[in-house]
Amino acid sequence: MHQIELRNVSLEYNSAASLVTALRNVSFGVDASEFLCVVGQSGCGKTTMLNIIAGFLQPTGGEILISGKAVKGKGLDRGIVFQDFAQLFPWRTAQRNVEFGLEMKGLAKQEREEIALRFLKLVNLEKFARAYPHELSGGMQQRVAIARALAYNPAVLLMDEPFAALDALTREEMQLFLVDVWRETRKTVIYVTHNVAEAVYLADRVIVLSPHPGTVKAEVRVALPRPRDILSVEFLDKQKEIVSHIVARK
Repeated sequence: MHQIELRNVSLEYNSAASLVTALRNVSFGVDASEFLCVVGQSGCGKTTMLNIIAGFLQPTGGEILISGKAVKGKGLDRGIVFQDFAQLFPWRTAQRNVEFGLEMKGLAKQEREEIALRFLKLVNLEKFARAYPHELSGGMQQRVAIARALAYNPAVLLMDEPFAALDALTREEMQLFLVDVWRETRKTVIYVTHNVAEAVYLADRVIVLSPHPGTVKAEVRVALPRPRDILSVEFLDKQKEIVSHIVARK
């Protein structure tokens, strides 16, 4: 059984002019500890789909199961990392940000502190536990956000273009870092990106969505050994395969 299952998930909403279908009959499964990337043209419903899995939006059709249970709304079984640096609470230190989900679970202060420091160490920021978000670089803030999402031990990690706002060098560093954290924690990850090279570098499998309406156009398995050589022929061929699905009209 898949850890995550999307079964004919659809979303329609009314715009000023007409009824808009954002997603139509999207179905796929994600295995435990799998790293799945979702790519596609702008407007294909990548973020909408992630928000439905997160419980922020309710689908108008179909269902989502996590560990066999239907998703009915938000829950602590899903950790979420966004693109926006503002996702951290500016009035909380890095450690206190990481503690947030643990507070929601009702853990005692000492246990919260121990867990938060352990996950800050995992993301190599234990020396910045008492720093506030404005005192950290963009990449460091995203590492805090990842630590916060992992600290309360969710079953699934949902990531919506978390490195898109970073400069190219920092983005590459964060990709390397994320692979290391995933190997350490073995979390199930659904990662939305518009960057095909990033998808090939990170994913076990890539889902390609087509726009208007958003439907599953292709699934591409990335069976390349890690760490991946971004200049290898195999890596570049896999990029070309995915791009061909994105740009194909049918």
